[in-house]
Amino acid sequence: MRASRVHALTVYPVKGCAGIPLDRTEVTLRGLRHDRQLMLVHSDTGQFVSQRSLPAMATVRPRLFDDGATLVVSAPGMEEFKLTVAPDGPRRQVTVFRHTGPGVDQGDEAADWFGEALRLRCRLVGVPPEHQRVASGETPGTTGFADAHALLITSLGSLDELNQRLVERGADPLPMNRFRPNIVLAGWDEPHREDDVRQALVGDVEIGYAKRCKRCPVPTVDQEIGRKSGPEPLRTLATYRRDPQESGVFFGMKAAVTQPGTIAVGDTCTVLRWAQ
Repeated sequence: MRASRVHALTVYPVKGCAGIPLDRTEVTLRGLRHDRQLMLVHSDTGQFVSQRSLPAMATVRPRLFDDGATLVVSAPGMEEFKLTVAPDGPRRQVTVFRHTGPGVDQGDEAADWFGEALRLRCRLVGVPPEHQRVASGETPGTTGFADAHALLITSLGSLDELNQRLVERGADPLPMNRFRPNIVLAGWDEPHREDDVRQALVGDVEIGYAKRCKRCPVPTVDQEIGRKSGPEPLRTLATYRRDPQESGVFFGMKAAVTQPGTIAVGDTCTVLRWAQ
């Protein structure tokens, strides 16, 4: 089997909003540095907001400066907004799936800007210094405000297989950004080979398999225009990526970080242990 390498890296500073492509990044136990360090929540309930219910979040484009201390965001029809990210401050109780805990409120100006951009009563919160969250899965880990795990990993071989099937069904091929991965690997001939990795060294970062990624409706959102564009790719994935023992379809692998370090595009992924 050919070795795999890192084809692309993407960080998502604000959960649910557009990603930032990277050439190199530090990786902490929570994932790529600054990944999902900020999150929008409903003002009344503290429940997280995502593209599942608000596809337009894809058109909110963040940029980071000063090693993540400054956030600049843009959106269609809006003036850019610059925020000095507060690492500490007033707390607000927030919920991400099974996790409930404090978030650092980023102030009224941020809430007003995002509220106008998305037409939603919301607050922007950050991961607090005392944040503790145990990630589920085969390898124990932690994460910030990601859905449940530190890293989402996909491969070009998996996307190639999907796109071939889409074309055969008369649909258009889709870009990888529909799946919003952190790490995209290239070099494996076999599609979905990432599912079989149990322990690997990527750059000098050691990762451990948590679980396959069950896909929600977000891959149906066109990430350029922030709108759902039909039933694909979930309809086609359902023809060959549905597990009879679990509901839903799968694309990509979620992983825990067991040894922090750095990863760069072009780094080799050395698999230390495969699934039996």
